[in-house]
Amino acid sequence: MRTELYINERFGEITKNPTGAWTHPYFLPVSIPREFALTAESMAAVSRADLALGRLSGLAMLIDDPELLLGPSMMQEALSSSRIEGTRASLSDVLSAASVDEPIEDENLREVSNYLDAAAQGTDLMNAWPLTQRFFCALHATLLANVRGEEKFPGELRRSPVWIGSPNARPETARFIPPHHDRIGELLADWERFVNEPSTMPPALRAALMHYQFETIHPFLDGNGRIGRLLIGFLLISDGVLSAPILPISGYFERNRDEYYDRLQAVRERGEMEEWLQFFCEGVEQQANHSAARIRALVAVRERYRRETINDRSALTSVVDLIFRNPVVTVAAVMRHAGVSRPAASAALRRAEARGWLRSAGRWGRGGRERWVATEVWSAVSSEKAFGQESTEGPR
Repeated sequence: MRTELYINERFGEITKNPTGAWTHPYFLPVSIPREFALTAESMAAVSRADLALGRLSGLAMLIDDPELLLGPSMMQEALSSSRIEGTRASLSDVLSAASVDEPIEDENLREVSNYLDAAAQGTDLMNAWPLTQRFFCALHATLLANVRGEEKFPGELRRSPVWIGSPNARPETARFIPPHHDRIGELLADWERFVNEPSTMPPALRAALMHYQFETIHPFLDGNGRIGRLLIGFLLISDGVLSAPILPISGYFERNRDEYYDRLQAVRERGEMEEWLQFFCEGVEQQANHSAARIRALVAVRERYRRETINDRSALTSVVDLIFRNPVVTVAAVMRHAGVSRPAASAALRRAEARGWLRSAGRWGRGGRERWVATEVWSAVSSEKAFGQESTEGPR
């Protein structure tokens, strides 16, 4: 690690263990600031982010179906957060995998599915557990189950040093070496106090500081980025800002992946916390506005479909509910959701297709099952113009 680059010690310092086998220097962050004097530019960014979160929260309170919020938002969030770490998957494949009731064979899709499971698990645990080491270790165990990284002690804090850099980096050439594992306990104790103590700090500012510190502590051997990004949503829930994890912040980080990592590192090297805060708050503002627009679009389409089927007694009404949870549907999915026979489910899909709600998207998966895609819902959920046309490449 090039220690000469670490020229500002406001938020941490380069240190070494005086004894022990690990002789390399590492970065030791200071405790999370409880008070922060912001410049006018940073205060404006924080204010815009908090206003956007407020508008999103207000809109969410008007929705009678939480799945309408969680389904589309969390699938996109899971995909973006996983792709930041190199997972190769597309939204169409993620949605297709979710529409069939069978084991997921592709490891990339399992990674995204695990993220969704961890998000759902965290949402349930929020009712009983505070945001502590116990909470995020439980999510970590789910995240790394039966995928790459499962040999790196899922659910357990690291007990050895790690370093971050190119794939072939050594400690000497690493860009960043997180705190020695002997220091993790004290650092996480401070992190837990920060996220759980009463605070007058603006929510977006708290989330930015929390995420920076978690990524800098780097408590796990693998999966730190994905867990850290999940915790952004859960902190906003814990602070009473959002009622569910409906802020897909990872989409912003994926679009700006290099800057995301550079901004975090600039705090450690040069003390550029203001720049990180502005970058983070810009992402919160953008993604909150995107999420609100998506919810409005989905609600408008759903209400129109419901009006068209108000007197319909067939399984078509169940198709309406189903496609707003996942715009990719199969006969088997309709059968499970509506509790109807295969002929009734197939007939409902054909009626929806005739109304222009669905179009056939070909066959997918081990059994070659035919899929239908709800085009208007897909347009609201995905930034891609056509189903199946989004890139499956990982980050470069």
